[in-house]
Amino acid sequence: MKSFSSLTLVLMISLSISACGVRGVQSTPTINAVEIQGTAAALAFTVIAETQAAIPTATPPPPTETPTNTPAPTPTFLPLPSSAITLTPVPSGNSGGGDPCVNQVMPAILKGEPVKIRVNNSTKVAVSFSIYLNQNGPQGQCGYRTYTIDPGQPLVLNNLVAACYTLWAWNPDPKAYFIVTNGTSCVDTSASWVFDISTSTIKLRT
Repeated sequence: MKSFSSLTLVLMISLSISACGVRGVQSTPTINAVEIQGTAAALAFTVIAETQAAIPTATPPPPTETPTNTPAPTPTFLPLPSSAITLTPVPSGNSGGGDPCVNQVMPAILKGEPVKIRVNNSTKVAVSFSIYLNQNGPQGQCGYRTYTIDPGQPLVLNNLVAACYTLWAWNPDPKAYFIVTNGTSCVDTSASWVFDISTSTIKLRT
């Protein structure tokens, strides 16, 4: 009896240990490398898609205009509003009818004593500016030069000569249109000549 009991006890203990071993082995799942790779790839694609969706659409910046230091005169003069301008008569040796210089561009190189004229745009808008060399200029030279002056900026003219000039400035925008003139000013080499443009006049500094 004792041998049977001992054998039975040993057998039961062995079965119990085997059962525990089986349960221990079954409780640990087998890792499948293919499934892990598939899961990692899916997560990576998800992250990439979300990152791309979060990036804002790139908008190119608007083109910027390159500023120039020295303004160049317009090859042909800008038409002045005829209803608002009357040429100031200046003594002249010309006995003919109308002024032949009204529609003429001032020569690029003038003969005479060089002078410098500075014109300040004191307004808040870009103005069209025209300077007219009267017919009694040296060597009979005459005509227009036209420029655009930005708001608050100066225009320096250092290629003029001692003579009489008429200046005009106007805002070409119909919503805030104005036109002003200095009348006529005769300049020489004895002083600095500075004109200030406002919405009501072109004034010579004294």
